[in-house]
Amino acid sequence: MFNYLRQRFTSHLRERSRRRARLVSKDGRCNIEFGNVEQSRFVFLIDIWTTILDLRWRYKMTIFISAFLGSWFLFGLLWYMVAYIHKDLPEFNPSINHTPCVENINGLTSAFLFSLETQVTIGYGFRCVTEQCATAIFLLIFQSILGVIINSFMCGAILAKISRSKNRAKTITFSKNAVISKRGGKLCLLIRVANLRKSLLIGSHIYGKLLKTTITPEGETIILDQVNIEFVVDAGNENLFFISPLTIYHIIDKNSPFFHMAAETILQQDFELVVFLDGTVEATSATCQVRTSYIPEEVLWGYRFAPIVSKTKEGKYRVDFQNFSKTVAVETPHCAFCLYNEKEAKAKEKKGYDNPGFVLEVSETSDTKM
Repeated sequence: MFNYLRQRFTSHLRERSRRRARLVSKDGRCNIEFGNVEQSRFVFLIDIWTTILDLRWRYKMTIFISAFLGSWFLFGLLWYMVAYIHKDLPEFNPSINHTPCVENINGLTSAFLFSLETQVTIGYGFRCVTEQCATAIFLLIFQSILGVIINSFMCGAILAKISRSKNRAKTITFSKNAVISKRGGKLCLLIRVANLRKSLLIGSHIYGKLLKTTITPEGETIILDQVNIEFVVDAGNENLFFISPLTIYHIIDKNSPFFHMAAETILQQDFELVVFLDGTVEATSATCQVRTSYIPEEVLWGYRFAPIVSKTKEGKYRVDFQNFSKTVAVETPHCAFCLYNEKEAKAKEKKGYDNPGFVLEVSETSDTKM
């Protein structure tokens, strides 16, 4: 009993570790880590715009708040220094005829409030710059220009983060599993994809990459070797009318990497099928890419997808997403090679002989003697 439980636990851990060893997760994120990068991390500051956009929201909001609070406080210190140097503060006991650089700055707090009012253009009118101090005028101009730059950059980064086409990709979903069954008399690998919005993706294109470890004839081991996988849709794989869920399929012919796989051996294979969907968002005209991946445990041999589109009594078409990833077992050849052999055998039977190289020729003679 103990040995049985240990074997089950070991197999569970092995299967769990194998499921995690995937380059692309189901939601399209790439699980890859860069190590020993020779270039300094300061090179990311050169492309600061992309760096800010790629940050997570918690870091982006931290930078957003810190940029404004930091600039307000920094210029508040500068305004306080101007008032201190010009001896405008109450501790210097200025005379009645004394004209300060900035009216009503009595300390660091009031200097901070004036900095905030200047940069965000509130202008309450209680504190203002006078014409007696050129330093204050220059500082006012400099803070106004820098405030516009900070405001434009940070607000633009927030807007760009919200409107990125990456968020549109979350409304495109793939089936949980891929299935292998006959379609049109051919053995095919089928995947279902759906658009959860009524707005279309313009110029959609679907393709795939099979990632596996290969060994070249020279003995070189290539990890994550990429093999192109062509997918076909009944309406064509270009300019799809992507208003309802589509079933894309890959024909397993002699040129397919799945040709030498069988129902009994597919689980022993080590590969990852990555599927891509490229298109243009109709609302924003921004390009969008959706991707997902399938490992051998997620490829079901001998199944097809259940129908999900029906027509109501009112004449409307209804899509039931409850059956989106539901599969139904069907009769399927256990390998593509067997299907092709079966077709060749049937073709030979129609010819009336088994060996095309063997033909019995009979010569007719008319010299019959009576």
